[in-house]
Amino acid sequence: MPILFSRLACVGRRAAGRFYAAIVPAFAAAVAVAACAARLENDDSAAFPPELVAFQAASGEPVFAGRGAGHWDARIRERGWILKEGDLWRMWYTGYADRTRMSLGYATSPDGLKWVRREEPLIDEFWVEDMMIVVQDGTYWMFAEGLNDEAQLLSSKDGLAWTREGKLDIRKTDGTPISSGPYGTPTAWFENGTWNLFYERRDLGIWLARSKDMKVWVNVQDDPVIALGPGKYDKAQVAMNQIVKHGGRYYAYYHGSGSESRPQLWTTNVAVSDDLIHWTKYAGNPLFPEADNLSSGILVHDGKQFRLYTMHDRVRVHFPRRP
Repeated sequence: MPILFSRLACVGRRAAGRFYAAIVPAFAAAVAVAACAARLENDDSAAFPPELVAFQAASGEPVFAGRGAGHWDARIRERGWILKEGDLWRMWYTGYADRTRMSLGYATSPDGLKWVRREEPLIDEFWVEDMMIVVQDGTYWMFAEGLNDEAQLLSSKDGLAWTREGKLDIRKTDGTPISSGPYGTPTAWFENGTWNLFYERRDLGIWLARSKDMKVWVNVQDDPVIALGPGKYDKAQVAMNQIVKHGGRYYAYYHGSGSESRPQLWTTNVAVSDDLIHWTKYAGNPLFPEADNLSSGILVHDGKQFRLYTMHDRVRVHFPRRP
């Protein structure tokens, strides 16, 4: 019996040895993968802090929408723009009754939640759509789509009376004009004496051009700085909405679609960059489920925290998501 037990023990030790020889490397590999995943998660968390990406709807109802049939702004569409100036919240938006005319609307609010609109449009004599505003040296500069999705520039001293400066002249890196066709959803960022202009072409990528005087814009490269995909949420179309600088890095809020059939569903997404040219998309994109169809998102700081407004085709506000 002792010999039998001894043999069984030996067999057991050999089997155990084979078992551990097989299991230990696999276990070590699993630990390494988990550690790597944890590092990636931590890196992603550092690159995309929760105050920029974790939001939840304030309520199920929009804070602003079109007025319905019989009004010039029966419906609203695409990106609008919200600025908080002191205690006054200001909103510019695109209103329309049919697809033959897009007009510029205006509303104000004491808290960014309850809005009072101006009865008549600020601009209805020419096409204004999908706009954003940069306030620089006392001038409001509006970058917007015009007729045929061609980007245009407007200026104002008070945000109410606007002068159309004309279409944006964008050139390729060799100085020749970009090819004819739509170039829309213009998004500007001004820093260190240089204007940076992000634009899309049929939503098939986001390009970057620069200018010192806003008269001629030259591509930094002739390929998109933000391309389609590889995620499903933006594999079909993308367009820039806003640039935010936070913690020394740049954040692009953009909308994307993976829908190749109509009606399309759109998503709100984020990417980060150190130089405005090379971008890394947030692993947690989209910020809301595709089925929610929330897009044209912009961040506004209310004095205490960021709010995320999605503008198309109703304005909804999202507050930071609490743990």
